[in-house]
Amino acid sequence: MGGRSTAIKLSSGGVWVVASTPLNTETKETIDAMGSVEYGTNRPPFLLTGEWKKAYPEAKIIGMEGLPEKKKAERWAFFGCKYLFAVTRLIGLSPCQLIAYGIDPPETTYGFENDTLIVADLIFNLPAKEQYSKSSSSPKLAFFFPNFEPYSKFHQKFVWNEGKDKDTMKRDAQTVSEWDFERIIPCHGVSQFPSE
Repeated sequence: MGGRSTAIKLSSGGVWVVASTPLNTETKETIDAMGSVEYGTNRPPFLLTGEWKKAYPEAKIIGMEGLPEKKKAERWAFFGCKYLFAVTRLIGLSPCQLIAYGIDPPETTYGFENDTLIVADLIFNLPAKEQYSKSSSSPKLAFFFPNFEPYSKFHQKFVWNEGKDKDTMKRDAQTVSEWDFERIIPCHGVSQFPSE
């Protein structure tokens, strides 16, 4: 399916990292060139927390509910989607929100002031050509449904079936649909598709 870690340069000069892949040399060099990592958002795969935290010990880790119990050795800044407004104040971005989507485990969406929407496992846009651009493997072989994108019926059914709290899912999807964004960066798949 391909994975993507995303690094965002903050107005403070620091860097916010959404870690979804192992930290290899090329990734670390690219992030270090951007600035000092101040915040790391960790969601599944939570096992990546240790290596990223070791590389950036001063960064504050923001996780979702349940992670502190699984990763007790980490120093969590806070966790849980119920603190979504605390995220805005902590990072100093406006707007910035964490959305739970009623999915178990909660999938996360980050909206930043540069008209970019960063999403985890709520939106897929396969095949993952960007993630596989440096691989000898074909992105079409990585998933049982190679054209798994938001406009397909299968994608819509898959996301809906993953939702545990349908009312929360509807509410949060409505919230995001009202945001004014021009670009979406998914963890899985290409980022060139319109917000509508």
